Amino acid sequence: MIQVTVYRKDNQIHAFQIKGHADSGPYGYDLVCAGVSAVTFGAVNAVMKLCDTDLEIEQAGEGGYLHVSIPSHLNNVELEKIQLLFESMVISLETIELEYSQFVTIQNK
Repeated sequence: MIQVTVYRKDNQIHAFQIKGHADSGPYGYDLVCAGVSAVTFGAVNAVMKLCDTDLEIEQAGEGGYLHVSIPSHLNNVELEKIQLLFESMVISLETIELEYSQFVTIQNK
């Protein structure tokens, strides 16, 4: 199962973590894993390119783990853009969770 944890402070995302594997299909054909990966990496890449921001990223060597933190030194304009992109990511992940809750769970902390 893929476990998504969104860390919030003052109702704003400051980090998120994704760990585990969906195991909804054979390796290379796991659509749930592919969907979660596409949404997540798409959001991270969008933040880095559109907001010109280097995120703090930690990954496991063989996949199955991603932790992303937003740097604390950003101004309000940059933070607003990043929040919009990451909230969009969360909505997309929740859409996947609605259909495939046996393979994906999301929690906010």
